[in-house]
Amino acid sequence: MQAPPAMPALACDAHLHAFDPRFAPEAPQAMRHGATAADYAALRKRLGLARAVIVQPRAHGTDNRATLQAISHLGAAHTRGIAVVRPDVSDSQLRALHEGGIRGIRFSLHSDRDAAVRLDMLEPLARRIAALGWHVQLHWLAGQIVEQQALLQRLPCTMVFDHMARLPVGVGSTHAAFGVVRDLVQQGRAWVKLSGPYLNSDVGLAGGYADSDGLARAWVREAPQRLVWGSDWPHVTETAHPPDTALMLALLERWIPDAGQRARVLVENPIALYGFE
Repeated sequence: MQAPPAMPALACDAHLHAFDPRFAPEAPQAMRHGATAADYAALRKRLGLARAVIVQPRAHGTDNRATLQAISHLGAAHTRGIAVVRPDVSDSQLRALHEGGIRGIRFSLHSDRDAAVRLDMLEPLARRIAALGWHVQLHWLAGQIVEQQALLQRLPCTMVFDHMARLPVGVGSTHAAFGVVRDLVQQGRAWVKLSGPYLNSDVGLAGGYADSDGLARAWVREAPQRLVWGSDWPHVTETAHPPDTALMLALLERWIPDAGQRARVLVENPIALYGFE
């Protein structure tokens, strides 16, 4: 088990998932051992993290009870959540989600498998959540970002791009999607998550995800004021070779050698994006 690096006070893990088999007993991912909010609480203590953002996992669909329960378990003062909803959600349900700590909705469209929402739902929902001060969180592939750049420009709310915008390995910042997201960032309309290095790597855990370094550093260079870091715990895509979550923090030190700049990504930026005290 890798020793975690030292963390600044109030450091935030801005991307993790919590599974609760009470709410989706038929879903294989929800039955994973060691993936509950209580499990994460123990890990968070070991890593020296203080704040968290729970992202609704695919296994729970649009039933956000597991995410709300995780927010409550980890402490509402230091935890926020990202929900998944469909257009039939009522205004009163949205208000209840806000009171429960939700600050955004996710559109995970990188794959059609088990997708709970569709692209045509994005714009109408974005207009409804804008009044709450929420954002849309997008797990899209780089090609999708390019294809939908006109739609992205129309959205009335903030956007957050998951996993460094999923730019192809070996192409990185030269891909057209990098420019699309960078323009939105420079307009003050978008953020990028430094997370999921294994989703942007061919060398994998054995190679220390080294081929994701260039992309991460490009985002650090271009948008340090609009980055947050996330562990992507419990690394559900990496069943064959799951990494120690402490490695994700070690990668952040590799990507951002300056301690002051890391503190900005871990502390100050999450305060601005998620409204922590």
